[in-house]
Amino acid sequence: MEKAFHTLEEVHGHFDNDHFAVDNGIVIEEFGEKTAVCSVELTEHHRNAMGNVMGGVAFTLADYTFAVAASSMHVPTVTMQVSLNFLSNVKGTKLIAKAACIKDGRSSAVYNVDVRDDTGRDIAQFVVTGFKL
Repeated sequence: MEKAFHTLEEVHGHFDNDHFAVDNGIVIEEFGEKTAVCSVELTEHHRNAMGNVMGGVAFTLADYTFAVAASSMHVPTVTMQVSLNFLSNVKGTKLIAKAACIKDGRSSAVYNVDVRDDTGRDIAQFVVTGFKL
């Protein structure tokens, strides 16, 4: 059944059940029409054996932010294809992802998700094609 969320409360009611994201500290900061902002405060839990922030943290944050943004147009919309470019190492203590729709089609949508740290450093660019189930 096709539906969409319209309020931050509706989004939280659904996505607070995403235990992987929630257990890793990802929070929804903003929700709008085909847009979202999510963030994660970085801890030692997010670091790899070399002491750097694990690339999977940026990937998970970007994918989750896409899902939140896409829920304003169609639920469920799932990730079908991803292109991710890692741009820089993290220097800050927080990652922030901003998702925006660049193409909303009948059965799919394309989103751009920019991931930055709290120093303003560009960390990753995530382009995702979502499929509307």
